[in-house]
Amino acid sequence: MQNELDTRRKEAEKVTLIGSAVDLFLGVTKIVVGFFANSAALIADGVHSLSDLATDFMVIAVLRISHQEPDEDHPWGHGRFETVGTTALGVVLILVGLGMAYELISNLFSGVPAEVPTWPALVVAAISIISKEWIFRYSLAVGKRLKSDLLIANAWHSRTDALSSIVVFVALIGAMLGWVWLDAVAAVLVAGLVTKIGWGLVKRSLTELVDTALPEEQAAEFRAVVNEVEGIINVHDFKSRPMGSQIILEMHLQVAPHLSASEGHYLGDQAVCALTEAFPEISQVIFHIDTYNDEHLDELSCPIMPTRGTIREAVDTALNDAVGSSSGYQLQLYYSPKKVDLEIRLLPAMQPLLDEKALTPSQLKQALKETLSKHSWLHHLEVLVVAQ
Repeated sequence: MQNELDTRRKEAEKVTLIGSAVDLFLGVTKIVVGFFANSAALIADGVHSLSDLATDFMVIAVLRISHQEPDEDHPWGHGRFETVGTTALGVVLILVGLGMAYELISNLFSGVPAEVPTWPALVVAAISIISKEWIFRYSLAVGKRLKSDLLIANAWHSRTDALSSIVVFVALIGAMLGWVWLDAVAAVLVAGLVTKIGWGLVKRSLTELVDTALPEEQAAEFRAVVNEVEGIINVHDFKSRPMGSQIILEMHLQVAPHLSASEGHYLGDQAVCALTEAFPEISQVIFHIDTYNDEHLDELSCPIMPTRGTIREAVDTALNDAVGSSSGYQLQLYYSPKKVDLEIRLLPAMQPLLDEKALTPSQLKQALKETLSKHSWLHHLEVLVVAQ
């Protein structure tokens, strides 16, 4: 699992570093050219690109933390750090967008006449559109393949830069044709777009941080895989929660009532293997084995059935009454919500006692049933003879 996480981290870092190189070049170029070409919109777009650069480095740092192995302080892993990083990324975008909007609106209503942008600004805006659209598509493809919300969020951050560059490009053409105010308006629109994307990231991350379940369609796919495991009758009390790019599941698995505990646990392990093979993003699966459907029972209610010790005392008494001894048997218990099935396995040491009393196993079963039937918890009794 950790090798897979390391591979994912390295691939995510690679695409992020490529994007940061593009952001650095575009950010500096836009600000410099925007200053000399009289374009406030291009300068604002340059600030947006540099914010991409800052968040690129934050993404790399968060990826390295979030893909570490689970430890004593973080037994579920470090996936939440990716979610926190996405939240921080969104907050940065909101602050950048609001700050840009405030300054640009102030300048727009300052009464100072705006200068007409020149053609170099138009060229740089066109280069930005092409570059940022390419890095968006590249980052988004890798993010989807790795199922990394943080990488996908950073890709959309790049897309906002591409979209803002389109707005700037159109506004520059309008400003050069005489509508000089379009450049300032475009700059404000870019700031609003940055703020909107930031809020979307924060909202999505907060939803994850409060352990919101996965969409029902996705949960249904997981349950379908579990239900295909031979021996599993039903899956219920299904709970899911995302943790960064990983998923944690909890579920109750119903198996046949008379299976051994080890076989029931084996079926649970089979379900876990089937899930993780079909969905590599699943990092943890907690399962509870049920021998009956407790879906409609109160989860907080305590068992009201008698304990093994209490039942064994009742069986010992019944055997002593029937054959004069209770030292040669094994007891299997099968609990349901309100009843217990008993399986008494007579060991070879019990045979001489049966012969002495001239009892067959079926006669002993009938005698035990008559004695134990006074207990309201008894549902079914079976007596078996263990061969030598």
